[in-house]
Amino acid sequence: MRWLSAYAVASYHSRDGWTGRGRPRQGRGIVKTPHALAAVIGFALYILLLPALLFITAGTVNWPMAWAYVVMLLAATLGSRLIVLLKNSDLLRERSRFMQAEDTQPWDRILSPIVGVLSPAAMIVVAGLDHRFGWSGTVPDVIQVLAAIAVAGAYALAVWAMIANEYFSAVARIQQDMGQVVVADGPYRIVRHPAYAGSVVAALALPVMLSTLWAFVPGMVMNVAVVLRTHLEDGMLKRELYGYAAYAERTRYRLLPGVW
Repeated sequence: MRWLSAYAVASYHSRDGWTGRGRPRQGRGIVKTPHALAAVIGFALYILLLPALLFITAGTVNWPMAWAYVVMLLAATLGSRLIVLLKNSDLLRERSRFMQAEDTQPWDRILSPIVGVLSPAAMIVVAGLDHRFGWSGTVPDVIQVLAAIAVAGAYALAVWAMIANEYFSAVARIQQDMGQVVVADGPYRIVRHPAYAGSVVAALALPVMLSTLWAFVPGMVMNVAVVLRTHLEDGMLKRELYGYAAYAERTRYRLLPGVW
């Protein structure tokens, strides 16, 4: 997201910053870290966790719209990582070592788990229980389909942001070790934090897509955390990343064009 962002994707989790062109990057090549295998295993468990939670709490696998969600989630998550692996494997190395990043902002050590793991998991658990016990009644099929299109669009926006941004770290930090500069390409022409924008949309649309409106409760908690994270990260970038303040003057809006 980024909920699972987009979420998750987005997520999801994903975070924004901006990247630029013309400055050499360090150490391009295939990801090589002592923790690479652990990172791969952890990533595999992470992307399987939410589908498993959804069907376990629902008590059934006979849920077509849930399968549509799982397909979109896996396609966005795996597809984006494959593209990044081929285009910029340094980014996967950066994302795989987020737990070891000592220069992560203190506030993001709290907000990152809320946005990337806890809130998405809570949404899925509530959605599964809602489906099992019928708390929300039934959302008309056509509305569910429209919401599914919105979720797909939100995931596509987050994937686009990840592909465009060479510094798409999982945590809020200035990547001085990678020579971070500003990126105003792709979706960063529209808003300064497109992956977070995608996660907000996905968190609002997913409960409607699954016809589990009680999932709005953890979804709104997540969106509050995303907005706060966006505000704090934007301030960090203005203070610490050369050229970002000028970029912010040109690209006025953080998440929603014409609003904020």
